Amino acid sequence: MRLLSLLLVLWLIVGVIAAGQRDYYSGSVTNCAKASTIAVTVMAGPLNYAGVNPKIHGCRVPQPSK
Repeated sequence: MRLLSLLLVLWLIVGVIAAGQRDYYSGSVTNCAKASTIAVTVMAGPLNYAGVNPKIHGCRVPQPSK
């Protein structure tokens, strides 16, 4: 269990580094698509260096009912 936790933390750290190298943290424009792209990149972890380039282009947020 300890090894699995360590691997998960390392996986996410590599994803955070990959998102930083792609300049996803720069700029002040924050929207659903940018936040989703950062989250997917972090979750992809080391796969980013194997050619995976996840991007989210549009978000559809449910509207409140009337």
